[in-house]
Amino acid sequence: MDAAPLAPATLAVGSDRYLIVDLPALASPRLPVVLRLLLENVARHMRGEERQAAIAALNGWLDTGSSLAEIAFQPGRVLMHDTTSTPALVDIAAMRDALAEAGVDPARLNPVLPVDVSVDHSLAVQAYARPDAARLNIGHEIRRNGERYRFLRWAQSALRGVRIHPPGTGIMHTINLEQLATLVQAEMREGRRWAVPDMMLGTDSHTPMINGIGVLGWGVGGLEAQTVMFGMPTMLRIPDVIGVELTGALPSGVLATDLALAVTERLRALGVSGEFVEFFGPGVSALPAGARAVVANMAPEYGATTAYFPPDEAALDYLRQTGRDEASLALARSYLRRNGLWFDPQARPRYTRTLSIALDRLAASAAGPRRPQDRHALAEVPATLPPLDSGAPGLPAYPVAIAAITSCTNTSDPALLMAAGLLARKARARGLRAAPWTKTSLAPGSPAAYSYLRRAGLLDDLGAVGFDIVGFGCSTCIGNAGPLPAAIDAGARAGAIRPVAILSGNRNFPGRVHPDLELGFLVSPPMVIAYALAGDARRDLVHGPVAHDAQGRPVMLAELWPHEDEIQACLRAGLAREDFARDFRRAQANPDWHALPAPEGARFAWDPASTMLRRPPFATRDAGSLLGRYTAYPLLALGDDVTTDHISPASAIPPDSLVADFLVARGEDRGDLNVFASRRGNWEVMLRAAFHSRTLGNQLAGQAPVAHTLHIPSGRLMPIWEAAARYQDDGHSVVLVAGERYGTGSSRDWAAKGQRLLGIRAVLAASFERIHRSNLIGMGILPLRLPAQWPGLAAGDRIEIDAADIRPRADVPLRLRHAAGGATALVAQAAVETRLECELLRAGGVIPGILAQYLGG
Repeated sequence: MDAAPLAPATLAVGSDRYLIVDLPALASPRLPVVLRLLLENVARHMRGEERQAAIAALNGWLDTGSSLAEIAFQPGRVLMHDTTSTPALVDIAAMRDALAEAGVDPARLNPVLPVDVSVDHSLAVQAYARPDAARLNIGHEIRRNGERYRFLRWAQSALRGVRIHPPGTGIMHTINLEQLATLVQAEMREGRRWAVPDMMLGTDSHTPMINGIGVLGWGVGGLEAQTVMFGMPTMLRIPDVIGVELTGALPSGVLATDLALAVTERLRALGVSGEFVEFFGPGVSALPAGARAVVANMAPEYGATTAYFPPDEAALDYLRQTGRDEASLALARSYLRRNGLWFDPQARPRYTRTLSIALDRLAASAAGPRRPQDRHALAEVPATLPPLDSGAPGLPAYPVAIAAITSCTNTSDPALLMAAGLLARKARARGLRAAPWTKTSLAPGSPAAYSYLRRAGLLDDLGAVGFDIVGFGCSTCIGNAGPLPAAIDAGARAGAIRPVAILSGNRNFPGRVHPDLELGFLVSPPMVIAYALAGDARRDLVHGPVAHDAQGRPVMLAELWPHEDEIQACLRAGLAREDFARDFRRAQANPDWHALPAPEGARFAWDPASTMLRRPPFATRDAGSLLGRYTAYPLLALGDDVTTDHISPASAIPPDSLVADFLVARGEDRGDLNVFASRRGNWEVMLRAAFHSRTLGNQLAGQAPVAHTLHIPSGRLMPIWEAAARYQDDGHSVVLVAGERYGTGSSRDWAAKGQRLLGIRAVLAASFERIHRSNLIGMGILPLRLPAQWPGLAAGDRIEIDAADIRPRADVPLRLRHAAGGATALVAQAAVETRLECELLRAGGVIPGILAQYLGG
């Protein structure tokens, strides 16, 4: 068998020489660019007959636009954020303990790829609408998360290749765009210098944002990332690729956000579920790289694994603007053109399916009030909120409780922030300010935003209408909105109003932004300000006034809306390429971060009294497989669109909850419990937090309290974790049943870890979102697709499952044993895509699999 790499070609860039995979000699030019990139990766990493078979399968994909063949993908780097990295690094610390206890040097366990960690998910909006809000909020953040941050500093010192970017450096995807991505990079392989595409994975579903500049990346769960970090490839079935043709150009006044919402609506309607998406056509050339990144970022919202814009001069312009040197740009241009990866607006590759979007026909819009794919023209928004008979003094029925310019999606593109600043300037000139009951915030993805907004003269305008910068992090978008204004909180508790969140984020699921808010709309940054000025989510901002000035004159949205030439003038005045590297370096030097004492040593010293960090019980080689033949009780029976926020919330811990009681009993302050995401290093807290959502409907329990279920044998309602323990003590297996799109939302591995700790052996759902499906397998839990004729559950029913031997997409026999007598025979399908996933299920999950590599067997 040939074990050598393919014979490389040589690329000359000036006086430099590089070896490259000769992609045009291997790949048909009719392949989508994303598949050409996968082929390059296969050619560089796989060997012998497996490599030849993979190359043939990728080219053979052209026959039908689909394939069942598997390939091994090996990224060049991994990107994580603090609340996904914490549980992953806790797992690694626990695995080092397991190695040491088995007599193996724990320091042997190290990532084999570079791992960048951004501390961006812990910033909460406590202070707002004041110039010192950012300083106050980062002070709260360090105080609340100091123990967890000290652990991250230990990980950086103890683990090779792990680099932590401290609070204040920005959102991980913005950092990736502005600081980390290279598009093409030089690397040494066996003593020879190669030029290779920059390809990466991230532990966040919005990792595809980097595809806006032509770097192929997608989001995985923390468990899948661990397999990659320790040298295993990511096995994937060659994906179907949806081609989205863009024509025309966006009209003035229509922003990248509006395009992203339109793409989300169209692709969800098409039924995208895990495919790759690639944009083509002449309309792509009309979009700057910042706008492309906004659209690519929303890939998980439209159901795609990743969404790719092939690179061109616009991508290189972005890299140049953010401070990359000309030598790296020359390498990228030469390599991409030579290897057939450069964007051609006239090219029409073969795709599995296609759709076309005319950019010049789009208009400003909003998505909501509960899902990002439910897009509406602005004038239609009031009709989505039915009239209310009740009310609270001085408040509209649907007050704008939160107005947040937030998230990587819409704050990484300077044009969108300039547009928001221009609307603020015009509103300030008319004497307008946000409604007094609206909590306002501006949390850009990068500290460079402060510099370019200030240089453009817009920072004071934003502050004048209530949108002072509150920090640089995910903030409201991830659920760290902080407390609601007092008037809103009182009115909502009295049932007199239905408060609404307006945000420039990417998700608006009930309870996502704040546990007490069920309604939310996604809009562009300037539209966030317009709604804050109105204060009323049911106001028609197209046909009626946004507000009235001091003289009582109506102020219309058209008067405030920025023109494209104004946005471009601000970009020319505000952007300076030196800002990006300089401001990032300053943020990296965060003195509060560096003042935290960092533990040392190959093993982490666990504190048994800690409520933040505990050694998890599943980090062992002996976790055991959950496969087999068994009869199980349903622990929960859920409906459609159960998100990872429902399964494992990230937002504030309610002070009146059982989770709060658990923490208070261990010395915590009931008034300062932080958010669930901050406790992801403590398995005991996260076990109790599983399915802690008041918007989650459990068909077994009806009107049960939050996070309760029916223990079927006893007929009693009890907390979910107590019911699970009761089943386990009695020797009963449990499963979970759900509807369509189970696990949509964020890529949090605790949504799977919590289910493993509850003893759930299999999840039976009508369909799964990709990353959560992968995370379930990573914890050894079998995902099963329910048959179309699934009759539903009645009280007391049990489910027989024959899953002793699992193969990719295999049929799995079921018998639904009815409590009333008799049984129904059914056939489910294993939602398992690759042989590696089967192996992980047999091993009991990712962690036992990794430990087996180091312990033998």
